[in-house]
Amino acid sequence: MTEAVPETSEPLSHRRVLKIAIPIVLSNATVPILGAVDTGVVGQLGEAAPIGAVGIGAIILSALYWIFGFLRMGTTGLASQAHGAGDRAEVSALLMRALLIGAAAGLAIIAFQGLLFRFAFALSPASPEVEGLARSYMGIRVLSAPAAIALYGITGWLIAQERTRAVFLIQLWMNGLNIVLDLWFVLGLGWGVEGVATATLIAEASGGALGLWLCRDGLRGGAWRDWARVFDWGRLRHMASVNTDILLRSLLLQAMFVSFLFLGARFGDVTLAANQVLLQFLEITAYALDGFAFAAEALVGQALGARDRARLRRAALLASFWGLLIVIAMALGFALFGGRIIDIMTTAPDVRLEARRYLPWMVLSPLAGLAAWMLDGIFIGATRTRDMRNMMALSFAIYLAALLLLVPPFANHGLWAALLISFLARGITLGLRYPALEAQAA
Repeated sequence: MTEAVPETSEPLSHRRVLKIAIPIVLSNATVPILGAVDTGVVGQLGEAAPIGAVGIGAIILSALYWIFGFLRMGTTGLASQAHGAGDRAEVSALLMRALLIGAAAGLAIIAFQGLLFRFAFALSPASPEVEGLARSYMGIRVLSAPAAIALYGITGWLIAQERTRAVFLIQLWMNGLNIVLDLWFVLGLGWGVEGVATATLIAEASGGALGLWLCRDGLRGGAWRDWARVFDWGRLRHMASVNTDILLRSLLLQAMFVSFLFLGARFGDVTLAANQVLLQFLEITAYALDGFAFAAEALVGQALGARDRARLRRAALLASFWGLLIVIAMALGFALFGGRIIDIMTTAPDVRLEARRYLPWMVLSPLAGLAAWMLDGIFIGATRTRDMRNMMALSFAIYLAALLLLVPPFANHGLWAALLISFLARGITLGLRYPALEAQAA
């Protein structure tokens, strides 16, 4: 699949933003749908422990992988700016750098999985049954780590050039295959939690292979194997600076979500399972908004590469306008149909009842997170990663303070409130840094 690379001189319009964003919205929407199917399939077993095990296992691996999410974000920002500046050789070299980093990181996670998993469970107070099932799940799924991490770089490289239909094809193949194998392995063959893990392993490995094929045009010229350029010290130092800031920001963000899940486990397996079900609502919102945040990344990055301040501002405003429409629709949908969605995802009566207690937080979460998600995309495109790192650190401190104040008197309600407060803090603090971002383009 080869798409024409748009010129940065093409007018910025709602149509162009939608052309970039809609394939991303569709592809990202399949990810939480996959999570919902994973949860729903094990939920048919009628017990809370398998739901909690898949939830904890998935979030631990996701946390490990998303540490390397700088590959997706950093590659998008740097490649979009190189594209905007007309430097095609650097665009190809960036793809190779991302692939090398992804492969090395994945192999390291496989090699040190025992130590990593022991550390993760030392932090987790889950019951022995949940922990045992989660270990089985992670031991299988971790084998696809090189492909899963390399896909971050592949995705970022494609987004930078507005090739979002290719991204959609990768996600559609990977998640569609995963769902089919989930149903076959778990409900058909009775493999349980191990079946969910095996399905994901196969899907991620094949998705990585498809991604490489879709990037073949970037590997045709000689720039990708121009090792003097690929390992150029100045470019590597700049990439390392950008990626280190994003890495630190990602570590804090993942620490926030992992602590949320682990603290929820202290309230028992039923509450842990209910939180896992409700997190699927939050992921649906995040991935839907990411479509427009990714559009902002590509267009803002290209505008910055071309040194066009007016174009940068228009890109930010157009993408954010559509993000606002999305969160309003999500909040209304969760208010009207949230209970039915919970019933689909689990048949356990106690988990259903517990999830309904905290459903109002899901109605508020899209509105609370809008500014954070959209400004993340804008700052990634501009590679203003130091601001992202610093504002994330401040927001994390606010989150910790909210936990200390709200969890003791309000238990799981206080936990959800602290998470939403952290969303608001990220949006406000990044918003205060936006004028400096615009000034950079001038």
